[in-house]
Amino acid sequence: MVLREISLTLPNRPGALAGVARTLARERINLAAIGVDSNQGRGRIRLIVNDPDRAVRLLSDAGYETEVREMLAVRLEDRAGSFLKVLEALAEEGLNIQSVAILVAREGNHPLVAVSTNDLARARRVLQKAGFASRAAEGLVSNGDLLASAPSIPGETVGLLL
Repeated sequence: MVLREISLTLPNRPGALAGVARTLARERINLAAIGVDSNQGRGRIRLIVNDPDRAVRLLSDAGYETEVREMLAVRLEDRAGSFLKVLEALAEEGLNIQSVAILVAREGNHPLVAVSTNDLARARRVLQKAGFASRAAEGLVSNGDLLASAPSIPGETVGLLL
């Protein structure tokens, strides 16, 4: 299994995001990352959850259209410019960023970030060679493992964050 992000588009109106949160919270789907953006009456939601297959099924059953994207986790230094180095390493190899999510999990004192590119396998090789992909970060092979690595996060996180 790999780390996966779920994306969906919602109308930009009061309660729309609450409907997604209710659907996931009712079935105890845990949230590891969220991104919300809106433009011209539409909202774009990106979620990383502990059980993406079940979340997609629940959201589809509730009438939401979803897209799923594979991502890889990279370790950053906790200082200014750390993420810039990741972006520069990918750009030098002609790899285009599709999505980024800051994860709730950390590797010791290092923040973890999920990245999706136009060529995930090549991005993994580039980032490993540059020292950004650590064994622990690469060990986060599933969304479930991601949340298990953050024991201080409450079990029903989605109900709290959404």
